[in-house]
Amino acid sequence: MTAPEGTSLLAQCHSFGLAPGRRPVLVDVLRVFCAPDGGHGNRLGVVREGSQVPSMAARQQLAGRLGYSETVFVDDPERGALDIYTPGDRLSFAGHPCVGAAWLLDVPELLTEAGAVGTRLDGEFSWVEAEPGWVPPRTLRQYGTPAEVAALEVPPAGEWIYAWAWEDEPAGRVRARAFPGRGDGIEEDEATGAAALLLTAQLGRALNITQGRGSQLLTAPQPGGLVEIGGRVRLER
Repeated sequence: MTAPEGTSLLAQCHSFGLAPGRRPVLVDVLRVFCAPDGGHGNRLGVVREGSQVPSMAARQQLAGRLGYSETVFVDDPERGALDIYTPGDRLSFAGHPCVGAAWLLDVPELLTEAGAVGTRLDGEFSWVEAEPGWVPPRTLRQYGTPAEVAALEVPPAGEWIYAWAWEDEPAGRVRARAFPGRGDGIEEDEATGAAALLLTAQLGRALNITQGRGSQLLTAPQPGGLVEIGGRVRLER
């Protein structure tokens, strides 16, 4: 059961009680990497009280029913300890969940299974700093023009593809689309922090990426091989 786009999950969350008599699981819904006007962005489910869903199997089930590209369970809000799931898998690190959680929790770092993720809030942007080696392999496929990227059909499942082209190479402006290819119902990811992190590491320069229907991601290489990635976050519910 996936929530209709743009609707509250409150009613649905009441159906996610995992045992009779337990409190309903409440989910905050964020949009991460929003456009300058606040539109677009990739939806993220955040269970602030991760203790309500203690087992990995139950967390995976809930993430699948919510149907977002990722759902985060906060195991310790003061330390920023997170557990991240796609609809069909558990992740040790992911970009847009960390950017969203950094904005929501306002802590100096996040603790993921991959390692500690540095965070900062700067005006309207939420930033995280991570290691490219934490990101599973993706195919970074360059095209000649933004129009070619925009015209792409969703490819068959089986390969995680980040399609991109320069909009303005001297200015570092990129047009991108992301196709996870996992076969879990997410045919195209609206905004993908981890893939943008890999592209930044490969190109070795700061980028201003427009992805999906109009989401915006900013990135910059950092000392020690780290990459910082940032974007606007909005609370939808």
